[in-house]
Amino acid sequence: MANVRTQFVCNACGGATVKWQGQCPHCSAWNTLIETRAQSASQHRRASATDANNAVAIAQVTATEPQRLLTRIEEFDRVLGGGLVDGGVVLIGGDPGIGKSTLLLQALAQVAMGESVLYVSGEESAAQVALRAQRLGIESTQLPLLKVLAEIELETIVATIEAERPRVVVVDSIQTLFTPTLTSAPGSVSQVRECAAGLTRLAKRSGVSVVLVGHVTKEGSLAGPRVLEHMVDTVLYFEGDTHSAYRLVRAFKNRFGAIHELGVFAMTNRGLRGVHNPSALFLSQQGDGKGGLVPGSCVMVTQEGSRPMLVEIQALVDAAHVPNPRRLCVGVDPQRLAMLLAVLSRHAGIATYDQDVFVNAVGGVRIDEPASDLAVTLAVLSSIRNRPLTRGLAVFGEVGLAGEIRPAARGLERLREAAKIGFSTALIPKANAPRKPIEGLEVIAVESLAEAIHQLRLR
Repeated sequence: MANVRTQFVCNACGGATVKWQGQCPHCSAWNTLIETRAQSASQHRRASATDANNAVAIAQVTATEPQRLLTRIEEFDRVLGGGLVDGGVVLIGGDPGIGKSTLLLQALAQVAMGESVLYVSGEESAAQVALRAQRLGIESTQLPLLKVLAEIELETIVATIEAERPRVVVVDSIQTLFTPTLTSAPGSVSQVRECAAGLTRLAKRSGVSVVLVGHVTKEGSLAGPRVLEHMVDTVLYFEGDTHSAYRLVRAFKNRFGAIHELGVFAMTNRGLRGVHNPSALFLSQQGDGKGGLVPGSCVMVTQEGSRPMLVEIQALVDAAHVPNPRRLCVGVDPQRLAMLLAVLSRHAGIATYDQDVFVNAVGGVRIDEPASDLAVTLAVLSSIRNRPLTRGLAVFGEVGLAGEIRPAARGLERLREAAKIGFSTALIPKANAPRKPIEGLEVIAVESLAEAIHQLRLR
């Protein structure tokens, strides 16, 4: 390696190799090797005996609950697990223009009412940030504690943070930063990794809350080495269509809170506003124009972190005009759909081998939990029979390969949410049947898919 001037670094795992290959030899990802200049080992990375610290017994370590700093944006605090944590590092990613900078600037403006904060912009000038603040209705003259720094050099940013000692720092974005100790260009794997590590060390040492904005690839994952997500304490993703007025923020990693927590926002001309009743957002409220329901629609109760929500699942089954029928899903796992169609054929005698099947989760939400199986199956069956389900029906439950209906976690919370929204009937697994009746809600507990179909008279 002493005579090698360049090397190929994987932008997924950060592994390096001398020659270019189509597949990374470290993580087996395809077409992820990027040519960069080889770096010599930094002096500060060499460990010595004088740098060793004495290990302590875990019983001698004082464990205290982390102190939270509320951003006063309820949906954002929910996703964070209750607010920002002193010394915590948050990484937030999303498509361009989806609202990352807008949300963070709004959060900083709220925190700046009582704490000193710093907004580091590597993509925009200070004047552009001020213009956005004006569009959001943020009065800069009333927030002397909100400061802006347009800089991309890591050492300058660290020195400014140590001099200003803010409570919260937002870096927009991590891909624009660079350190002169590395000769590679900003945005490269080595630069992103080193700059993120430097800011993480600063956060842990000084107790400053650091929020990093990250770019995403065309596949929707965070750009840069995968180790970037392991360095930080919390990883948030913006979801939703940029053409829609609604945005979803989901927690994929959180050392101080629940994962898969979901925050729902509406984009307005004054920035992002939290949606306090997201269940109404994900229900289409559409009928056949005569007061009845349409076939192929089923409402499920999903659990996103600590929040139960009602989401409408829509299915359309039509005759296939090609040898290979299509299976298209939006917001639902296509692999689970294929499995459910096989279960429907084997245990209900309803074959779809010559039918195109389209499934959609209304509102742009993505459903990952297996408890959506029963709703997807009933929506497909309703479309095949061209018969709507019972009005006011909410369902949840996992469908097994043997046709059994398996229970879902936090079933009682789901039922209470359905009753609160106004649903009158719930079709659930028998293991989730409540011990006491729920006012205004009729509970139908089933053990198998055949029993569920019989109860809804969809034969």
